[in-house]
Amino acid sequence: MVAMAAAASAQEAAQAPADQPITDNAVDEVVVSAIRQTMQNSIAVKRDTTAIVDALSANEIGDLPGQSIGEAIMTITGATADRGNYGPTEVSLRGLGSFLSATTFNGREASNGSGDRAVNFGQFPSELFNGIKIYKSQQADLIEGGVAGTIEMETKKPLDYGKRLAQVELKGNYNPYQKRITGSDPWGWRGTASYVDQYELGKLGEVGVSLGVQRNQVDDPAESYVASNTWLACNANINATGNCTEVTRAQAAAGTPFYLAPNSITFRQLTAKEKRDAIFGAVQWQPNDRWDVNLDVEYSKRNYEEDRHDLGFAETRYALRNVQYDDQHRLLYATGNSTLQSVSTLFQREEEYIGGGGDFEFRATDRLTLNADISYSQTTRTDLTRSTRLRTDPLDIYGNRTAINNQRVPFTYDARSGFAPILTVDPRFNLDDWSLYSDDARLTREEEEKKDRIFATRFDARYDLDGFISRIDAGARYSRRRYTTYDDLVTIDQASLAVDRAVNLACRTNFPQSDYLGDAPNHSVRSWATFDTLCQFRNYLGSEDPGGSGDTRSVANADVTETVWSGYVMASYKGEAAGMPVRGNFGVRVVDTSVVSKGLRAELDVVNNSDGSIRLVETGAFDDTRIKASSFRVLPSVNANFDLTPKTVGRIALYRAMSRPAPSSLAAGRTITLQDGTDFTSIQDAIGEIVASGSPRLKPIMSWNADVALEYYANRDTILATTLYYKQFTGGFIPVTINEDFVIDGQSVSVPVTQTQNSDDKSHVYGAEFTLSNKFSWLPKPLDGFGGKLSYNYAITNFKNHDIRLGDVIDAETGAVTGGMIPPAGLNGYSKHVLSAQLYYEHGPLSVQGIYRYRSRYYQDFVGGNAQLRYISGSDAFDFNVQYKLNKKVDIRLQGLNLFNEVKIDSMPVPGSTRNYQYFGQQFFISIRARL
Repeated sequence: MVAMAAAASAQEAAQAPADQPITDNAVDEVVVSAIRQTMQNSIAVKRDTTAIVDALSANEIGDLPGQSIGEAIMTITGATADRGNYGPTEVSLRGLGSFLSATTFNGREASNGSGDRAVNFGQFPSELFNGIKIYKSQQADLIEGGVAGTIEMETKKPLDYGKRLAQVELKGNYNPYQKRITGSDPWGWRGTASYVDQYELGKLGEVGVSLGVQRNQVDDPAESYVASNTWLACNANINATGNCTEVTRAQAAAGTPFYLAPNSITFRQLTAKEKRDAIFGAVQWQPNDRWDVNLDVEYSKRNYEEDRHDLGFAETRYALRNVQYDDQHRLLYATGNSTLQSVSTLFQREEEYIGGGGDFEFRATDRLTLNADISYSQTTRTDLTRSTRLRTDPLDIYGNRTAINNQRVPFTYDARSGFAPILTVDPRFNLDDWSLYSDDARLTREEEEKKDRIFATRFDARYDLDGFISRIDAGARYSRRRYTTYDDLVTIDQASLAVDRAVNLACRTNFPQSDYLGDAPNHSVRSWATFDTLCQFRNYLGSEDPGGSGDTRSVANADVTETVWSGYVMASYKGEAAGMPVRGNFGVRVVDTSVVSKGLRAELDVVNNSDGSIRLVETGAFDDTRIKASSFRVLPSVNANFDLTPKTVGRIALYRAMSRPAPSSLAAGRTITLQDGTDFTSIQDAIGEIVASGSPRLKPIMSWNADVALEYYANRDTILATTLYYKQFTGGFIPVTINEDFVIDGQSVSVPVTQTQNSDDKSHVYGAEFTLSNKFSWLPKPLDGFGGKLSYNYAITNFKNHDIRLGDVIDAETGAVTGGMIPPAGLNGYSKHVLSAQLYYEHGPLSVQGIYRYRSRYYQDFVGGNAQLRYISGSDAFDFNVQYKLNKKVDIRLQGLNLFNEVKIDSMPVPGSTRNYQYFGQQFFISIRARL
């Protein structure tokens, strides 16, 4: 790499002015275009910013292949994302989880419909953004929350943009996977229009307006194998006649052999349709040279629909025999019996985002500048799920004995080769025979709403000075975030065999896909009997939607209010130290956080038996649970940048950072499980366990951080940069039993509740990231049109996340730790290796670029916390973009995503124990863009 940079430097010295080395006083009027220019802009931003930063400019964001801003961010050094059939969503930095990153939208927090703090980048079209910066190191004036880094996204400010722009783009989407779906169209489309202009208002100064709109409409089919979210340790010494016998932590510690098995397994075929509308608008008004007023609003509405068809093995722990497992307790082979079920589901999601605010800057004097900002952000996600289930029975729908003559069908589970377990059913059972799914008809309607609202205001003051201390910044911020959910579940069981038969006959559908799981290795399940969901609802209930229950109370509900007061003071400096130019800042930010979490638990009555014993019964009502928590944190930071040579910059950053837990992880609901039996001596004995739906007492993850960077800028096109970083965390996460007080039938009792809490362990992350970007103009023509960027991040950590069911557990009263049965995971979202390689070629009106991305295996928590461990397997993906300029105003582009047809695989609760794999295929886009 160094040799390449040196060769580039020597050759570039003889080039035109655009290729001359960067110096502090260099002025270059030569204009370059397209990819090269945007690369140069990103390099310049990195060099000039005080903190350790990587950036993307406006042109590069829109020109990179992808559906959303997420794909663009993934080209930045150390940035990667969770990726599904509709593109990347939550972004992770430096191989660390998205919950350790903070994202600001025009300097403000943005709400989220997922229940976590990571912004869903899939809802934001890349064409409507002006720039993106990723702060790898922190400074006091940044909103707290970025242990791994802070992603700063900005829409266009029309006066700063400085010119008129009218742009229209129409993009067609082609999805080859969609051709497998019977009677479907593989084409979709996206249209984007944006307008920027400036106007003189005479004595009222000047005003600029910016407006962008987009409509996106695509189909996204997918096919998958998925096991349940709950995995249990089964006793390997016992041949089960029913569900396998569970092994406790104590039994495992005593040497009882066990293997890990899921409660159920499902094969899923689905077709997804998505329509998204987005509108971004901004007004910038400068009445004079002292005032700068910016108003902006963003609106996005996404309608998403899945038509699912599932084949379910409902009891994969039943009567397991001939078991084989490995030293990691992964189930490799077994025979068993399971009820089979055909489940038809229509899932509909509407997600609406609205945000915006006003930013007011006043230059009070030549030295003093005041700034005030007020903002509001709200995301509302509403999910409606209508599902029908039909199960196997000894009799078919006509009352005839089946070949199996049993509700449960023998099956074989074989995971001895590859990531795809092979499930084979008894050949006497025909999976495609509709008449065999004849029992336990159940219809469910579930409506779930998640709403996340953030109101925030801040005030900042900046005072410019002469001398080594060049500026003082100070400010305060207030924010109030409220996250609420409700879950309304209606279950309707049908018992009439005659009605079951009539509906079964009326609502049959042919399996809707050809070559199901054709890309998966050695698979035996290719199709099964499927039914029309809405037809079943109409024929069973006389309506496609029976409506909700009218009672949305549930222990799964969340109502979390988080109030934050923060303030900071920061000094910027610029001068010389030991004859060397130095610049940077130092400061401190203080943060006070309070949380109020409201939840529900089922109300219980005590029934006294004649022999003096008691039993507990649920009344159907609910009792309120209210938990408060607070924290106060001090976050100092220092950034120092040294111009070691005219081309070399050294950086040092020392700072303390924090990342708060997800709002959904702070829920206060409590699920009470009663012991089997009817005669107990006390209320505590009658309660089997109480499991928390969240942990309101969770504290922020805190870390002390040190970064050292060395950056070599050979010329405007070339950078070779290395950063070493260290993070020391104050603890990990561990299940804990905490005694909570409950009033049951007028009696106050203290009962242990299992939930996740911060541990006292110290942990760390060591990491290094590398960036090399170069335009190969040192090659002979026409090869001088090539250029590229290579970025790599390596990190190691000993952070521990324990499985809530099978990991270590601590008694909060005594501090005693009971050892777990399986190893802990690391940081949520942590990958040891993250790589991005970008190669481009430009010649005249033609530009071509390909982007390869790799991310190694990582642990990913379920949103809401208090769930078992889940690991996402490593993945590599390749995307490309071809652009041809017909003239100065019109160009056409061809883009391709996921050309490797990458499969998404996750394991649970140990790596390699496959829980889910999903294929969603490649996507291609062709577009025409006109700029007026």
